Amino acid sequence: MKILLLGYGKMGKTIERIAEERGHTIVGRIDLSNRGDMDVLSTPDVDVAIEFSAPEAAYDNITYCLKKGWAVVSGTTGWLEHRTEIEELCRAQNGAFFYASNYSIGVNLFFRLNRQLARLMEGRGYEPSMTEIHHIHKLDAPSGTAITLAEGIAAMSESVDGWKLAPEEAEGYITIKAEREGEVPGTHIIRYESEVDTIEISHTAHNRNGFALGAVVAAEWLPGRYGVFGMDDLLKNLD
Repeated sequence: MKILLLGYGKMGKTIERIAEERGHTIVGRIDLSNRGDMDVLSTPDVDVAIEFSAPEAAYDNITYCLKKGWAVVSGTTGWLEHRTEIEELCRAQNGAFFYASNYSIGVNLFFRLNRQLARLMEGRGYEPSMTEIHHIHKLDAPSGTAITLAEGIAAMSESVDGWKLAPEEAEGYITIKAEREGEVPGTHIIRYESEVDTIEISHTAHNRNGFALGAVVAAEWLPGRYGVFGMDDLLKNLD
């Protein structure tokens, strides 16, 4: 499979290594310094673009690829105010777009556990909160994974309507504390507190390999499909 990498930082390099180990060819490595190199690639040159760039570049990158006729796997967070536009463009172009806030299989199992716990805790006198910890280079806060977790809690709970980034707090909203430390790949802690006890679940990534492998597996799955997809679609085929 011919893969175009959009974003060539630590994550892009990890995706490159895993993709090549799985027998794929990297046809381009695009970052801010050489974005014009995409213009020399024709539609048949690329089977799928894997986009892990920066929040300010993601929308233009994804738009460019969809108009070019390339399937796109994106994991960039911090740009999702434009997500509806991208999904409409994908359908208009009869294209393929796969988005996940986190490509780790473990994290996506954690998403399911989070929703189940939120359902069990509803109405039992516990106050939910969340802490997410990432490396100092992460540009957005809270993380996309934290937002997905908060949305999962809200979907299962009549008492939670959404989320607020600490120190902001509001009745009916889960507070997310975002910490940036060293080179931490990603830790997410869900906490339920009452007057008598505390219940916690957490996911800690040890490195970027799980995220990168999930993105490559999504890229292997996407070509030949048309529409907008996410990890639930992929996991149905892996269950």
